[in-house]
Amino acid sequence: MLIVKTPDEVREIINAHLLSCKSNDVLSFETVKTLDALWRVLHQDIIANENIPGFNRSTVDGYAVLSSDTFGCSESIPAVLTVKGEVLMGESADCQPEPGTCMIVSTGGEVPDGADAVVMHEFTEDFGTGMVGIQKPAAPGNNIIYYNDDSSAGDLVLPAGTVISPHDVGIISALGYSDVEVCCKPVVGVISTGDELVQVSAVLKSGQVRDVNTPMLLAAMADIGAASKDYGIIPDDSKAIRNAMLSAVESCDIVLLSGGSSAGVHDMTARIIEAEGELLFHGIAMKPGKPTILGVVKDKLIFGLPGHPVAAFMVTELFVKPLVFCFMGAELKRKTTMAILSEPISSNHGREEYVLVRLDSESGLATPIRSKSGLIASMAGIDGYICIARDNEGLAKGTEVIVFYF
Repeated sequence: MLIVKTPDEVREIINAHLLSCKSNDVLSFETVKTLDALWRVLHQDIIANENIPGFNRSTVDGYAVLSSDTFGCSESIPAVLTVKGEVLMGESADCQPEPGTCMIVSTGGEVPDGADAVVMHEFTEDFGTGMVGIQKPAAPGNNIIYYNDDSSAGDLVLPAGTVISPHDVGIISALGYSDVEVCCKPVVGVISTGDELVQVSAVLKSGQVRDVNTPMLLAAMADIGAASKDYGIIPDDSKAIRNAMLSAVESCDIVLLSGGSSAGVHDMTARIIEAEGELLFHGIAMKPGKPTILGVVKDKLIFGLPGHPVAAFMVTELFVKPLVFCFMGAELKRKTTMAILSEPISSNHGREEYVLVRLDSESGLATPIRSKSGLIASMAGIDGYICIARDNEGLAKGTEVIVFYF
């Protein structure tokens, strides 16, 4: 018989045992090229070592002017200025405009000292005599990025723990970091058990099913930047499962062992974990995923995941992924949106129920996916999930719900 914990109790147990695992060194790091740091977790603070930009920079092609020279001008009565020179790209200005003069500048080029605005080329007329007509007044600061507008020397731009996105790669590069310290990837071992399982490429015989969990879990780990190791399909044999588990424990930080987590005669995961280490719990008051196991063997955390793919997927989303982020020194933040339930859902299981949904962005409706935890094809096109509290008997059509994106 399973003695279950609530999802909140499970999170407390995981957090309590996280720091006791010797392999969980969230401070371990490596140095990689900035271009190779995408979706890695920063181990270091990214500090601006200089002022960015280091000069006043034009945001348009046009003329650097003294704004007071343009006040009151228009297409019919332009302000006529003398072109004093041009600031070439990548070079500093060799002079500066004076009242009644202007200088040609390009997008990204330096705005010469003395000029306090830039007029776009489209609002000017070149008279071809060294004179230009300004047809639109410019306020001070127009079309200028000022010295150190982006960052000042000593500014904290990206703190340690940031998950590096494509635009972060640009930021880090702009600040002159060609290499960056990132947290080491935890290694997650994946083991699937069951006499009924065969390889994905196999032609199915009666009673057989393809191993869905291994590729799904490996992909889930790759999705969040973790390293993984595939231990293949293990038959329902206690010695074989034990050996695979102990092998994974030796070389991995976390082990995901799917199948054999229920309480039947052939479900031996809990007994094997308990014999080799400590069984932290067996059962979560949630649907799907009730028979989930968590144990510790040689200071390594081992999840006994349900064999049903949808259940294994949800447990991985809710508990494994946040744990992996902790190993990398970061926090998993889920995006959410509000939506209206398109149809009623009954729920009287005494467990938190996680229901997969598809979202319609135009109508704002969330449509629940009617499925069972052993059916994987029903997950096609899902956008996220909603949670129904364990003391709630269901949700009516039209209820506003929080949708958690995967």
